[in-house]
Amino acid sequence: MSKIDPTARVEDGAVIGEGTEIGPFCIIGRNARIGANCKLIGQVTIIGHTSVGDNCVISPFAVLGGAPQDLSYKGEPTTLDIGSGCTIREGATMNVGTVKGGGKTRVGNDGYFMNNSHVGHDCMVGNNAIFATSATLGGHCEIGDAVYIGGLSAVHQFTRIGPYVMVGGLSGVRDDIIPYGLANGQYAVLESLNLIGMKRRKFTRQRLATVRSFYQKLFHGPGTFAERLEAARPLESEDPAIDEILGFIGKGKRPLCLPAIEK
Repeated sequence: MSKIDPTARVEDGAVIGEGTEIGPFCIIGRNARIGANCKLIGQVTIIGHTSVGDNCVISPFAVLGGAPQDLSYKGEPTTLDIGSGCTIREGATMNVGTVKGGGKTRVGNDGYFMNNSHVGHDCMVGNNAIFATSATLGGHCEIGDAVYIGGLSAVHQFTRIGPYVMVGGLSGVRDDIIPYGLANGQYAVLESLNLIGMKRRKFTRQRLATVRSFYQKLFHGPGTFAERLEAARPLESEDPAIDEILGFIGKGKRPLCLPAIEK
């Protein structure tokens, strides 16, 4: 059985999973779907066509499923889908999508979203993401698995961040960041590979050496970046991470986050 505090307001039509606790003064809209064994500590608002997976913990003043901050939105029944095992801390916000952006905002499993972080409309966030305090996504961003975004950092709309990226605090991200990248700075530049993250994901010393050699050739070798990129393409078979980085670059439609020397 779910446990709902008598001060909470749960509208008819909302679906509350078995074992879920709805704490004091929560507001749950009629189109909300909350999975099993979640805990809404109190004063949580879940509105719009929003689904929350199992085993999520949501802290006070989080607002999930609010209208997009987009002037084109006219109240269409767009959605927000949040995966299982997420921790959403105080004051975090996540908006539903827009029709022009595909109609869906999606957040993966096992994310940790610290206080006052924000996921904008039509964003796609992978699994195991960590957003530090006040980390913010503009609309239509694509965030890969296991990405860490530092405190008070902001990601420009339509920007892509590949998996296993680390973004430093107080960074403004305007350009796409390659998988496994480490980006930092007031206007973020690519500083290196996220070697600590790669080691945590069991990259062997040989794999690290191979990917680092590729990175140096691509971003710090002679010639223009376009020439180095063309020369690096045959290296894609040397390691899956290299193939992933080159594939990410090939799909890009926006500028790429580069080292400061390339700016």
